[in-house]
Amino acid sequence: MARTIERDYVAQRDAFEAWFQSPLGRALLADQREHIARMAEDLTGAHQLLVSISHRLPLATSTDFSHRMMTTPYWSSHLPDATVVCDADELPFPSDSMDLVILHHTHDFSDQPHQVVREAARVLRSSGCLIIVGFNPYSLWGLRKLISRRQHPPWSGRFITSNRMEDWLSLLQFKVEETTSHFFRPPITRVRALQRMTLFEKLGERLHLPAGAYYCIRAEKRVPARTVKRIRWRQPKPVVIPLAGAMGSSSVSRRQERDK
Repeated sequence: MARTIERDYVAQRDAFEAWFQSPLGRALLADQREHIARMAEDLTGAHQLLVSISHRLPLATSTDFSHRMMTTPYWSSHLPDATVVCDADELPFPSDSMDLVILHHTHDFSDQPHQVVREAARVLRSSGCLIIVGFNPYSLWGLRKLISRRQHPPWSGRFITSNRMEDWLSLLQFKVEETTSHFFRPPITRVRALQRMTLFEKLGERLHLPAGAYYCIRAEKRVPARTVKRIRWRQPKPVVIPLAGAMGSSSVSRRQERDK
């Protein structure tokens, strides 16, 4: 029986952040920034939240939102403005408070990936948009993960399929609007070799192949917005209580006739 390997995803997150400084990591991040910007270019609203593994990996910085915030799992003395230190599976924001939430490989390096998506759904308002970026196991990168002996980032990530992610979103009452796959270059580390592989990139994008290194999912929350019930106070009907010994107008007129 195969032994289950317990991973320390907290330590893996740190190594994954460092991996983005490599030539392959920088190429991947640049590609992701381009496609996320295109996917979110028509979105507007008040609050945008990026749930990332690090504050050093900003995304969607040109969107038309009044407030752009991001989360990071660790505190440091040089955090940029509007950065909140918290775990991705326990966001310190009110429910129904965000117009756009972006999950950038957060579920790939989490002990509770389903809870990460659930928290993003909780803080998102009705008709709000959720964008999820995750590694694609059905790709050359997924094959590298299977054959790699050294399980270091990014190969130590979960690589959850886009179909499974769409099932989770359906259970959370989301409507998937778009699912795309990008970065068709193989996971090689040499800069010149990466530059020569642009033909794979153009071919994959043109044919819309589902075998890119990562996928982007855009979904809309379809849960009805919460409404506060207002108590309708009923106006009490006036009740006339006759006074003791009171006489009507007819009895008064009869008494006056007798006195005459």
